[in-house]
Amino acid sequence: MRIFTLPRLTVALLVGVCAAASAQVIVRYKYRPPETVQRVVIPVDPAEKRLRVLIISGQNSYEHDWTGVDNTLRTLMQDTGRFDVRVTEDFDHGTLEMLKAYDVVMLNYSSRWNYDDPVEHRWSPTAEAALFDYVRGGGGLVAYHSSFTFGYNWPEYRQLVGAVMDPGQSRRSPPGAFALHLVDRSHPITAGVREYVWTYNDDMYTNMSFAPDAKLHVLATAHDSSASYDPKLTGPKYPPAVYTPEKLKAMKGMDADHPQMWVQDYGKGRVFSITFGHDQVSLGFDGLKTLLTRGVEWAATGRVTLPVLREARDYPTQ
Repeated sequence: MRIFTLPRLTVALLVGVCAAASAQVIVRYKYRPPETVQRVVIPVDPAEKRLRVLIISGQNSYEHDWTGVDNTLRTLMQDTGRFDVRVTEDFDHGTLEMLKAYDVVMLNYSSRWNYDDPVEHRWSPTAEAALFDYVRGGGGLVAYHSSFTFGYNWPEYRQLVGAVMDPGQSRRSPPGAFALHLVDRSHPITAGVREYVWTYNDDMYTNMSFAPDAKLHVLATAHDSSASYDPKLTGPKYPPAVYTPEKLKAMKGMDADHPQMWVQDYGKGRVFSITFGHDQVSLGFDGLKTLLTRGVEWAATGRVTLPVLREARDYPTQ
């Protein structure tokens, strides 16, 4: 197993779109997640002895339909026959005893309406300590998508999940579809998956702020290409003035590969971090379904029994 040690990243704090020294920009636009209607997952027979999963949710940024995604995640996992899934939208009163009832905890949580807002909703000190103690004591943790837009001012959290999006240096690459490069296909999560898997209607998190001396085992990367910032490709979501040639040159990490999925140990616990999976559309494809469900199983047990879905399987190329 190769261990990637990532140095501390230091950059100037982003002041604003128009600031001459700014390398990154925060784009806001009028948007509200659509209303979703999905099936309600029925309880699981306790005799099946499935792995118990708790999704911690209840607050997220304005781009994310977290209630709809929670429902999709729960349905996706329970349909494998391997998991029994619960969701809480109020973890402020969470305790270690509560978490110990589960084999793995999934975070689908962001403390801000926009990820550079100064005001955030953190959990209670008791609940926060419970989460860290749970993982440190051997509990599994899955950090999922928007949970990386949380904690850039919380060093302990960044250490727990490995990396976070920092408004002063990080960005979302404009394309809504991009190829994931599985750089390690020998790990239990990725074994049997083809080398490149496509995402759809998704976010590529780039230039993230990694925890100092983080020992992450990177499973997948994505390439952030300056060519993909062309207004003809990005569409109206990203105004052309935001990504002029001059501003692109000032952006660090451009035309480079960026970690998108990794694993690490935290005390006795296993942590699976997956930065992609923006919405129900992205969760509809075999690549993400495969990596997510197998990653959850690995975080819970340290091994993987779930199969690789058909469109994600490795295949001969010669």
